[in-house]
Amino acid sequence: MNDRPPVSLILASRNAHKIVELRRMVPWIDWQALPEALGDPPETGDTFVHNALQKARYVFEKTGSWALADDSGLEVDALGGRPGVHSKRFSVEAKDETNNFLLLQKMRGVRDRRARFRCVIAVVGPGGEGFVEAKCEGQIGSGPRGFNGFGYDPLFFPFRTPGKSMGQLDAAAKDANSHRGRAVRLLPGLLATLGLSATDGG
Repeated sequence: MNDRPPVSLILASRNAHKIVELRRMVPWIDWQALPEALGDPPETGDTFVHNALQKARYVFEKTGSWALADDSGLEVDALGGRPGVHSKRFSVEAKDETNNFLLLQKMRGVRDRRARFRCVIAVVGPGGEGFVEAKCEGQIGSGPRGFNGFGYDPLFFPFRTPGKSMGQLDAAAKDANSHRGRAVRLLPGLLATLGLSATDGG
């Protein structure tokens, strides 16, 4: 502990699930809500890195304050890496239920079910910008299991938690194994390179 104030960051997201996870995993950051007047940050890139930086840059340019953006998604080997950056909008309806249903349809009869969740966290502000990235390897199940998490969690079975989908893990187990949890553990180092520090964040 020290006497310095915590890092203050605007979270460039309106995804309620991501907001809950990030605030739970990084309580030593003073999280600022994305101003309603800004609308939704753009994400038009073809990579997670591009989108994360684009969203964080947008918020910084509009506010002049440090901003953090997360871009993440599911990559399925048998589908050539799809849905990838289009994970949230994989189906026409762009809802968890329809995205999962479409994924199971496309994986029907497919033997190679290897997949990974990938996460990029970008920070942009007056002192510069940077990003960290992490992944969680696993495979797509034959059907949903579990009611925790969100998105594709019920269909994704991490190799590090045999027999359990991401949707069956409690918050502590998910944070320890997930792509976002791994990326968050790299965050203190990124903030340090940008000249930021926290009271107890490492």
